[in-house]
Amino acid sequence: MRVLVTGGAGFIGSHIVEALVRRGHEAVVLDALLPSAHGSPPDPSAVPPVPGAEWTYGDVRDPDTVREVLHGVDAVCHQAAMVGLGKHFADTPEYVSCNDLGTAVLLAAAADARVRALVLAGSMVVYGEGRYACLRHGLVRPGPRAEHDLAAGRFEPLCPECGTDLVPGLVAEDAPADPRNVYAATKLAQEHLAAAWARDTGGRAVSLRYHNVYGPRMPRDTPYAGVAALFRSALARGEAPRVFEDGGQRRDFVHVRDVAAANVAVLEALADRTPGVLTAYNTGSGEPHTVGEMAAALAAAHGGPAPVVTGEYRLGDVRHITADSRRLRADLGWRPAVGFTEGMTEFAHAGLRGTVAVSVPEG
Repeated sequence: MRVLVTGGAGFIGSHIVEALVRRGHEAVVLDALLPSAHGSPPDPSAVPPVPGAEWTYGDVRDPDTVREVLHGVDAVCHQAAMVGLGKHFADTPEYVSCNDLGTAVLLAAAADARVRALVLAGSMVVYGEGRYACLRHGLVRPGPRAEHDLAAGRFEPLCPECGTDLVPGLVAEDAPADPRNVYAATKLAQEHLAAAWARDTGGRAVSLRYHNVYGPRMPRDTPYAGVAALFRSALARGEAPRVFEDGGQRRDFVHVRDVAAANVAVLEALADRTPGVLTAYNTGSGEPHTVGEMAAALAAAHGGPAPVVTGEYRLGDVRHITADSRRLRADLGWRPAVGFTEGMTEFAHAGLRGTVAVSVPEG
């Protein structure tokens, strides 16, 4: 199978390319080397190629480039995106351009090229807050947390009916979407565009809603990086990881090699999917941990300073969001192979973006 991997030089994309090559597929990489992930200015010559993969420096928003790289392609694995919460609302046009305009250009070209298979890098952020239960009112959906509560250190969302404490649980794919920041809104829009493409062309489409992906080659020292990369960057500088809120935020940390394996499993099974629809799968480890636990495990494995809980907060962050990934396991037999302790120990000593060569391991 010949697969176009947009964003294939990035953190997750490069691992997907390696996994595809190991499985004997042809991988075609398209990457614009966005400064938010790769540093500035872009330097295509600094990107080490994966043996057996084709590499094109270009932007998914450029119709001519996209049409060229789609030649002979059987499936698209769309990873190219501007990620993270960003620095401020002024980032909005760039998020919408990179994520939604880029997806629209790609899908229009794929329709013309008669490509009918798509795997989209989705995100758990489309859910907003996670699943919550009130002892009196059952399942409830708390609204966005108020800034005055966050400033006062009241981080837990309360029952919208009675104002009492809630019990967080696992979010399934049938939970309603409730994006709470610009990045989340663009990821949901990508799913809607992919669903429209599938209906119009009879294509087969899957969105893998990633939870907190971590591992080797995460970008260093950027406000757009995930929390694991920020903590790892601090430890590399000899500094203590700074944990926002009280560290009790629940997340599902899933290793990047497991996410790559999920992408390959879906690509290889797309021919059996129902045409004309988009299917969403949560992609997580199934083992919730708090951000504080993650920071402590990473610092201990690195041998660096213990984390510092700061009480700081960011508007738009959610308190708890953890995955129910049983659908992906049941439908495709995918299982995460890297446990939390093993993964954090490896990540504590792994290189970040720009310090690790891309290679295809034996086996």
